[in-house]
Amino acid sequence: HVQLVESGGGSALAGGSVRLSCAASGYTFNTYSWFRQAPGQEREGVAAIASDGKTRYDDSVKGRFTISKDNAKNTLYLQMNSLKPEDTALYYCATGLFLQWALQWDNAGKYTYWGQGTQVTVS
Repeated sequence: HVQLVESGGGSALAGGSVRLSCAASGYTFNTYSWFRQAPGQEREGVAAIASDGKTRYDDSVKGRFTISKDNAKNTLYLQMNSLKPEDTALYYCATGLFLQWALQWDNAGKYTYWGQGTQVTVS
C-alpha cells in the first residue's frame, strides 16, 4: 500500500518562496510528480522527477520551481520561488509506474496514487 502525505503549503506574497514536501511510504515507483488545481480549473502537471533524477517542468514554472527527491527519506520536494498569484492552487503529489514517463508525466489519469493536497495561496 502506498501513502503520500503533503505538507508545507500556506500563504506567501508575490515574489516569495514556499517549499512543499511529500512523504512517501510503501512501494517505490519510477515517477513522482507535483500537480495543482485551481478552483474551476482542471488539474495540471507542474513538475516530475524520474528514478534516474531526470526532471520535467510545465512551461509556466520553468526557472522558478525545482522538483527534487531525497531517496533516503523517500520524500519528494517542490521548491517554489518567485511566486505569482496565478500559482495559487491546491498542490498534489502523485506517483506511478510509467513506461514513457517523459511523454506522459503531465497526464493525471496515468497516476496510481495521490496525496490529499496542500493549499498554496499567493497574494
